[in-house]
Amino acid sequence: MPVTAQQLVEELQIFGLECEEAVAEKLPQLSVLYGQNEEEMMRELIAFCTSTQKNCVTAETLNSFEHEFLSKRLSRARHQASKDSGHAGARDIVSIQELIEVEEEEETLLNSYSTPSKGSQKRDITTPKTPLTKRKVSTRSPHQLLSPSSFSPSATPSQKYNLRTNQGEVVTSFGSAQGGSWSGRGGAGIISLKVLGSPESLTGSYKSMFQKLPDIREVLICKIEELGSELKEHYKIEAFTPVLVPAQEPVTLLGQIGCDSNGKLNSKSVILEGDREHSSSAQVPVDLSELKEYSLFPGQVVVMEGINTTGRKLVATKLYEGVPLPFYQPTEEDGDFEQNMVLVACGPYTTSDSITYDPLLDLISVINRDRPDVCILFGPFLDTKHDQVENCLLTSPFEDVFKQCLRTITEGTRSSGSHLVFVPSLRDVHHEPVYPQPPFSYSDLPPEDRKRVLFLSDPCSLSINGVVFGLTSTDLLFHIGAEEISSSSRTSDRFSRILKHILTQRSYYPLYPPHEDMAIDYENFYAYAQLPATPDVFIIPSELRYFVKDVLGCVCVNPGRLTKGQVGGTYVRLYLRRQTTEDGEGRRSPCVAVQVVRI
Repeated sequence: MPVTAQQLVEELQIFGLECEEAVAEKLPQLSVLYGQNEEEMMRELIAFCTSTQKNCVTAETLNSFEHEFLSKRLSRARHQASKDSGHAGARDIVSIQELIEVEEEEETLLNSYSTPSKGSQKRDITTPKTPLTKRKVSTRSPHQLLSPSSFSPSATPSQKYNLRTNQGEVVTSFGSAQGGSWSGRGGAGIISLKVLGSPESLTGSYKSMFQKLPDIREVLICKIEELGSELKEHYKIEAFTPVLVPAQEPVTLLGQIGCDSNGKLNSKSVILEGDREHSSSAQVPVDLSELKEYSLFPGQVVVMEGINTTGRKLVATKLYEGVPLPFYQPTEEDGDFEQNMVLVACGPYTTSDSITYDPLLDLISVINRDRPDVCILFGPFLDTKHDQVENCLLTSPFEDVFKQCLRTITEGTRSSGSHLVFVPSLRDVHHEPVYPQPPFSYSDLPPEDRKRVLFLSDPCSLSINGVVFGLTSTDLLFHIGAEEISSSSRTSDRFSRILKHILTQRSYYPLYPPHEDMAIDYENFYAYAQLPATPDVFIIPSELRYFVKDVLGCVCVNPGRLTKGQVGGTYVRLYLRRQTTEDGEGRRSPCVAVQVVRI
């Protein structure tokens, strides 16, 4: 039967120790947190107070007891468990050094409770030239905010980041904000968050790397046939011609763009791979010399018109434009037409030369100041490309570091009341590196935060009061931009071309073969990585320069990254307001203002 806080206080009073009421409530929590029996922990607390000559158990006394005794005991138990598991021989230098330091700290603590001896008999394990520096004692309390020293031996702030002078600078904008000020209502407004799926959204982990080549082929064929059917209906095309059939008259062909070799696509290496129904997936080389304007990339589903006199080469004369999906139509369940503020940021959340997460703490300050209605935070939260991750310098598991970041964000923004949306990244070192990527799982989320915290997959479509956001943390702009070829008689915006491809291909990742960093499970890709509707706002973070563009009526935003190497980066804030339209008036975008701001 669990011991109550009152019973613990009475036991302390037997030994002449008083206890503050607020501290008494924390005693049972400590026993559960550190896996201690209540009676055993009380004996240790009494001994601690006696040795330190304390007559009252205050919050400061309890913190000292927790940090100097309980956390060290827990660390000792973990090291012993690791030793017993048979992996003691596989420890690296950092782990061995941590064991040595823990032993030093234990002996120092024991000496402080005993009568001083004439001299220490302990062997000196340091050299005069390279003395070992003591690390700060790591704290494991879930109520503590981010403490980089608990998981890194070198948690020094970034000098370049702290010396920046352009924080808060607006670097680009779209539309105009009423009144010129940016602030939301935090938890005061009515926010309806709904995840849209095609036909459903990804909510949990799945088994990956079990796909077979015929299954991948089936997904690609289905994509060609579905988009071909839409284009055929939109352009009133009578029928598609097989790609290998010779014809002296112009013919219309359906297929997928490919490359005739393993190299990069160019104007001389383009092939068209036909669909299964009309062409039995046969391939034909394409001559683009007669096309004045084109923009192509591997995996793109196209309808081409041209002449194929021999059946061995298609001389393309016309390329049909892709057709995007219709926009989402809000319902009564999607909330009101009041203006909402959304803040968007993309990791990494700490600079490359530091692990202190100062940019993340600055972002939390911005959230508490502006009180946005919704905050959308993309990974990576602990970046696979960070120096201390690549060199294995962290002293805590990656999962624990991520949980500290998550706890810092949720507790740090609790006063603002803002809804928090977390989207993972393939660069999150602790998470599953497969695409589509399942949402984060965090079972320790406090009950008071569960209503305002939402974990989503990458990619996903999110409705905020009827305004649809397309969300993906994958650097699509970089991946497709590296493979795309184009020709135009006029000035053409590369970013707009790529974004138009994504919207008209109706997929969050239309590139095939994918980039070498991508591990795609195509069965789940077909189920969870398709656009259910053209989004009103498309958030597409990239290493490339930030921007805000209107493409086919969709406001496309690259927020940049919160940090760029050793310096600060950018985040985005948006104003949303669903606007009523008169009869005969065209659609009006619900995204009325966007600003890209330096952290």
